[in-house]
Amino acid sequence: MRHAVAPAQNVENNSIAVTDLFKICNHCERLSKKDLGVRIPRPLGNGPSRFIPEKEILQVSKVDSRTQSIFEDAFAALGRLDNISLVMGFHPQYLESFLRTQHYLLQMDGPLPLHYRHYIGIMAAARHQCSYLVNLHVNDFLQVGGDAKWLNGLGEAPQKLQQLGELNKILAHRPWLITKEHMEALLKAEEHSWSLAELIHAVVLLTHYHSLASFTFGCGITPEIHCDGGHTFRPPSLSQYCVCDIANGNGHANQHDDQLCDQDMCGEVEVLMERMKQLQECRDDEEASQEEMATRFEREKTESMLVVTSEDEECVPSRDISRHFEDPSYGYKDFSRRGEHVPTFRAQDYSWEDHGYSLVNRLYPDVGQMLDEKFQMAYNLTYNTMATHKDVDTSMLRRAIWNYIHCMFGIRYDDYDYGEINQLLDRSFKIYIKTMVCSPEKTTKRMYESFWRQFQHSEKVHVNLLLMEARMQAELLYALRAITRYMT
Repeated sequence: MRHAVAPAQNVENNSIAVTDLFKICNHCERLSKKDLGVRIPRPLGNGPSRFIPEKEILQVSKVDSRTQSIFEDAFAALGRLDNISLVMGFHPQYLESFLRTQHYLLQMDGPLPLHYRHYIGIMAAARHQCSYLVNLHVNDFLQVGGDAKWLNGLGEAPQKLQQLGELNKILAHRPWLITKEHMEALLKAEEHSWSLAELIHAVVLLTHYHSLASFTFGCGITPEIHCDGGHTFRPPSLSQYCVCDIANGNGHANQHDDQLCDQDMCGEVEVLMERMKQLQECRDDEEASQEEMATRFEREKTESMLVVTSEDEECVPSRDISRHFEDPSYGYKDFSRRGEHVPTFRAQDYSWEDHGYSLVNRLYPDVGQMLDEKFQMAYNLTYNTMATHKDVDTSMLRRAIWNYIHCMFGIRYDDYDYGEINQLLDRSFKIYIKTMVCSPEKTTKRMYESFWRQFQHSEKVHVNLLLMEARMQAELLYALRAITRYMT
């Protein structure tokens, strides 16, 4: 992992090792300043996530040797182990697929030069004001030889990258508006034109980082101590214990997990399981007509537009973030407030399996296969558990979550009964899903805690993986369909 840099290198490294683990009281801090002349940073957060207790995240790698091995490989390849990977460590099978794909997109042979890849990552993450990912890729961009002037704003970047701004904007917020004309403008831009292979690479990177921004906010990922926003030099609260307290035997703080269960949440898992059972019985007894299935989809699509997120809480991007993209006022909220209609995209006419996969693999070899494995991993991942219940078939619930996200983007599967969604996903869960997928920067801890209150944090992380991958695939389908139409 990368460490903060300060004047007295030989002394500071030892000091940071201690303060990474413990707090430090005012008295000890005064002594350290007096004796060593070193400002010692403290982490601002408690662990990799604001939503998930640190001890639960760290416990995963201790008990799972596979997770530990994946962490070691990631550290060896990147020289760091970021907090996103630590939280994904709840699901090592998925994490392995995710890291392999991301490594290939950013570092292996491909149509785009390395510094372009990181700059596109910055552009995509900035659309959702995700300073965590922006800062991560600013550092990587400079490390691979990127021009620091480009970081002054999108206007300082080459014209070729500036032209990608419009596609970035529409993909992030209203992908159903993408047409073959958008692709043609990039592919026929004379001296600044993109090749088909370059454009596929760029589209995959944009969708990857739009959806990863959703995961970052959805899991409350915090910056590492060496990153902007990850540390402070201010003294800690007097109510917290210092190393000297522990040495004196005063380190037994009243730490306990609040296991209280209020009346409203008790039994929610059993209710959900009973609904799943009833829906399965209804499936076996009768099958709705195609007309009724289409009506149910349109009804659910319309209702999803009316789900209210925290849109009144305006998130104004800082100058550090907004300079990496254009038209900051453009977003999903404008569409929903004006009541625009999202056209229906029939998956039977253009699907990932039958069309998108082969197009990506043809123009960017092996990436289509990697993306497909990652999509399948998230969609099919199961431990056959729900909270404390074991031997549960969760396929119906996972499909409802995936299809609800695609429904919000206008994508319809003819063989799915969208009436199941309202039976399985309650209002608080829908608010969380819509916020995380459409306006992730507005996701709050309260939203995270308000859905599935009896479920484990690992199960909520799994939900976030589903949301992330379903969103990425939805964006990809619109972009790849537009490219296909241009080619034909």
